[in-house]
Amino acid sequence: MPEETKSPPSPGGGEPKAVKPAAPAKPTGPVPVAWESPLVTKLKRQYGSGIHEANIYLGQNYLVLDTSITHEVLQILRDEEQFDYCVDITALHYPTHEKQFELIWILYSFPRNQRVRIKTRIAEGEAFPSSVAIWPTANWLEREVFDMFGIRFEGHPDLKRILLPDGWEGHPLRKDYGIIQQDQKWVQINLGIESGQ
Repeated sequence: MPEETKSPPSPGGGEPKAVKPAAPAKPTGPVPVAWESPLVTKLKRQYGSGIHEANIYLGQNYLVLDTSITHEVLQILRDEEQFDYCVDITALHYPTHEKQFELIWILYSFPRNQRVRIKTRIAEGEAFPSSVAIWPTANWLEREVFDMFGIRFEGHPDLKRILLPDGWEGHPLRKDYGIIQQDQKWVQINLGIESGQ
């Protein structure tokens, strides 16, 4: 019969201390994987390094494009690749980055039953060409991005606020806009009160 091994006694005498098992490794989250498709091959052949990324993340296809080619690629996606519906246009704000804003188009193709996200980065104060001539629904979506982030779309037929009043100061979805911040001057002039909260 094999001899039983015992833990050495603790330095102060008494019972040996139990050894605490190591914590399990923290599970890793999902990571993007390369998106390989005839569409990606075609765009890479045509635009080369202008296609910064072509990935799938959590089942969603996306392309990160150089700003200089983005509008042209949007046109190609509608005209040649049947992405006939612009589901949404939105943005993200990274105030510490040189190009602070990431513009995102979510497109859908009814014939293909496929969705794609197109992303590009622009700097503070930089305008981007309007997509209204490509998808008429971009009209209201670009107005919302303008209203919430202050991003201008060149060639938009009527770029003005859509959610907030025309005279409102600031853009509430920017990271530098406080969570309870409001345009006190507008509230006082138009509502006759000191605070809208």
